[in-house]
Amino acid sequence: MSSQTDEPPVRFWSVDEVEALDFDPAMQEMLDDGGLARIRMPHGEGDAWVATKYEDVRLVTNDPRFSRAALAGRDITRMAPHFIPLDDAVGFTDPPYHTGLRKTVASMFSRRRIEELRPRAEKIAEDLLDAMEQAGAPVNVMEHFTTPFSVAGISELMGVPQEDWSRIIGWTLLVISSAQGRRRSEQAKEEIGAYFDALATQRMAEPRDDVVSHMAAAEKEGRLSRQELVAFAVLMEVSGINSVRFNSANMVYLLLTHPEHHARLLAEPDLLPQAVEELLRYIPHRNAVGMGRIATEDVQVGKVTIRRGEPVYASYVAANRDPEKFEDPHSIDFDRSFNPHLAFGNGPHYCAGPWLARMEMQVMLRGLLDRFPGLRLAVPPSEIRWRRGELIRGPEAIPVTW
Repeated sequence: MSSQTDEPPVRFWSVDEVEALDFDPAMQEMLDDGGLARIRMPHGEGDAWVATKYEDVRLVTNDPRFSRAALAGRDITRMAPHFIPLDDAVGFTDPPYHTGLRKTVASMFSRRRIEELRPRAEKIAEDLLDAMEQAGAPVNVMEHFTTPFSVAGISELMGVPQEDWSRIIGWTLLVISSAQGRRRSEQAKEEIGAYFDALATQRMAEPRDDVVSHMAAAEKEGRLSRQELVAFAVLMEVSGINSVRFNSANMVYLLLTHPEHHARLLAEPDLLPQAVEELLRYIPHRNAVGMGRIATEDVQVGKVTIRRGEPVYASYVAANRDPEKFEDPHSIDFDRSFNPHLAFGNGPHYCAGPWLARMEMQVMLRGLLDRFPGLRLAVPPSEIRWRRGELIRGPEAIPVTW
C-alpha cells in the first residue's frame, strides 16, 4: 500500500442518492481534501486510489506507468457489476498497440470528415423536429428527438442499417445499466457483439464508406483481429449513442431550468459552440468513475506513492470542477473563454469521436432553439425522474411544451 504513515480512510462510494444534476458530495469532499483519495465501490474486490484534482487526473491518464492492459484478470473495485467494454476492446490496451488500433478508424472521425456530415445531421434533426411538432405538445423531447438523433448519428457513421437501430438502442441501454443485473448486461454485450461480427463479414464482402468497412479492411490487411474489431465497434456504438443521448438531454434540462442562459442563446446564436463546451465541462455526466488503471511500478502522485500493482481511477467529472483550474467552477459561464475541460478524457484514451459529439450536440440545440424558441418544461423540475443505478447520468424523460 501507500508509503504514507497517515493514509486517507477508505471511503465506500455509492451514488444512488445523488439528485438530478447535483454535483456528487463525495466528489466535492475529495476535491476539498486535495491529493488522492481511497475508495471502495459496490462491485469487485479491495479498494483503489482515485485522482480528482485536475493536474493529478492528467498525470494518471497520461503516464505510461498506469496501465489499462494490466486490468486483465483483475477483479478491481468498481461501480458496475461488469466491465462495460468487451474483453478485446481498445480500452483494455496500452500504447503503442493501442495507438495502432485507433489509427484504423481515425480518418472517419476527423474534424473535416465530421463537418462534411453536418448537413446530413441537420436534415435528420429537421425531420425529427417536424414529427415532434406534428405530435403536438406536450411531448417527451428525449423520445422524439435526443434519443433517435443520437442513434442516427453514430449508427450512420458506423454503417448500421436504419432497420436495426431499434435493436441497437435496446442493447446499448442494457450494456450501461447496473439495474438489470450483471447477467442481462453481459447478454446484451454478447448480442451486440454478434451483430457487429455479422456486419463486419458483410462489409468485408461488400465494403462501403463507413467505419465498419474501414475496420474490415484493416482486418483483411492483418492490422486488426476480428475480436478487436467487434470489441472496438461495440465500444464506439455504445459510447456514441449514450454519451450524446444523455449529455444532450442534460443540456436541454439545464437550459430550461436556467432561463437566463436559454434567453442568451436565443439572442446570441453564435455563442452556441462555446456554450456547448461550457455545458460539457459543467455536466456531471457519469456516476463515480470510468475504467481504472494499474500502476506498473511505484509512482509518486503529489504526496502519495502509488505502489506497483495498485489500482487507480481518475475522475474527469471532478477535475472539471477543480477551482485551481476553473474560476467559479460550480457556475455555468458561457463567457468562459479558457476552458480546457476533460469531458472527452485525456491522454491515449481520449475519446475517439469528440468532433462527432460536439457537432451532434450543436445541431440538436440549434434545432430546438430555432424551431421552438418558447420551449419550456411541461412539468415542474421536481417532477422530472432521473435514472437510478446507472453509469451515465440523465433524466428518464423530459416532458416539454412550447
